[in-house]
Amino acid sequence: MDKFDQQILALLRSDARLPVTRIAQAVNLSRTAVSERIRLLEHKGIIQGYHAAVASPDPPGVRAYLELFYNDSRCDMYVDRIRAFPEVKRCCGISGETDMLIYLEAASMERLIEIRAAIEAFPRMQRVKTHIVMKEWTM
Repeated sequence: MDKFDQQILALLRSDARLPVTRIAQAVNLSRTAVSERIRLLEHKGIIQGYHAAVASPDPPGVRAYLELFYNDSRCDMYVDRIRAFPEVKRCCGISGETDMLIYLEAASMERLIEIRAAIEAFPRMQRVKTHIVMKEWTM
């Protein structure tokens, strides 16, 4: 990837519906050259798709990250149990002192407390640490 590809990707990240003509003007290449570069970036798997960022009609009441700490277990042991909670949006096995990081969106603080209590009751779960999202910035 050269500087033109990086500029094209930056423009597409900010607006995936940006017309090729406008991208070509912004990066100072021909429309044909930009179209071919986009096609190659898609073919190489660098551009994996185009997505609409859709606002949730009813924003969640509480967004939080849960850090999970456990003994003698593997992430696989907990993943299926965690999938049972539709509020969980992301679940990552990570390195370091924390074994797993979960992002969830709950309708209320009461529901967050219920989910946390259920996870704390998992076998061999040592500790669950909660981080409430206070503010979020779009990047």
